Amino acid sequence: MTDAPRRTSPGSCARPLDEAYDTALLDLDGVVYAGPNAVPHAVDSLAAARQGGMRLAYVTNNASRTPKAVAEHLSELGVPAGPEDVITSAQAAARLVAERVPEGAKVLVVGGEGLVQAVEERGLVPVRSLDEEPVAVVQGYDRSVGWTELAEASYAVQRGLPWVASNTDLTIPTARGTAPGNGTLVNAVRAATGVDPAVAGKPLPPMHRETVLRTGAERPLVVGDRLDTDIEGAFNGGVDSLLVLTGVTAPGDLLAARPEHRPTYVGRDLRDLLEPQPEVAEEADGGRRCGGWLVAAADGVLRFAETGEDPVDGLRALCAAAWSGAATGGWDKALAGLGL
Repeated sequence: MTDAPRRTSPGSCARPLDEAYDTALLDLDGVVYAGPNAVPHAVDSLAAARQGGMRLAYVTNNASRTPKAVAEHLSELGVPAGPEDVITSAQAAARLVAERVPEGAKVLVVGGEGLVQAVEERGLVPVRSLDEEPVAVVQGYDRSVGWTELAEASYAVQRGLPWVASNTDLTIPTARGTAPGNGTLVNAVRAATGVDPAVAGKPLPPMHRETVLRTGAERPLVVGDRLDTDIEGAFNGGVDSLLVLTGVTAPGDLLAARPEHRPTYVGRDLRDLLEPQPEVAEEADGGRRCGGWLVAAADGVLRFAETGEDPVDGLRALCAAAWSGAATGGWDKALAGLGL
């Protein structure tokens, strides 16, 4: 279990991570793929982890696509997966709804096929209008959601129906740039009703519970690229995490991370899943050493007193110095020297 509330340094692991943990709970976009393409080294690294006996599960806040569609995309990229290997926020949301209403109840679905299928899987009946007398509302992102659907949800929530949102991510990445995510659509209903929904997706506990229930993981490792969803989700679930630098988190974001956003381990990409994690040691003068890198702090500014070969070791040492309070900034020059 992680010691994240008091974490002042990245953790170490003497064994390769794929041997130390039985299941990898992998985020998708920015970790396994970026849009239509696999992230460099992802396919080979995941194949090696799978061959070594690690269970791979793919965990996404995207409630639009079905597990089958996600698995087919992964398989096309060279990452063999079946629907049972994919856990979505739609599934976590549907479970929350099912815990609130009788079996066979009608549920107003504001979202796409992924959410419809998840609701049906729980033995509930998806409907699209308040006129069909639903007893709850569940909302998830889909490009088809427009004013009519949001208005229908608002009318239902105003009637006092329980309301569950798959997630509240304000934005989603697209090939053309950043677009409104489910959180933006949820805010429209919230503004119309003054009501807050129950939320299922990362970083909240229902999503972590769903992944553990579906995978049977005993020693899970969350692998992600986002501090505020993947890493905070691991924190909330009380499990260890690996942050990879192939997605949205920049090294500077990592140094400034709040305690709940500090990963157990830091890696360049999914190759780190197959490697031990080095120790970050505190020197007698308060400096932090990892590999051949030594970070010193003077007047609140971090600098490298010694440099090594692997720049990620340097980043790990910088994290330890920053998280321990040696500096709250003044690390731009040191980061530039890493070239990450």
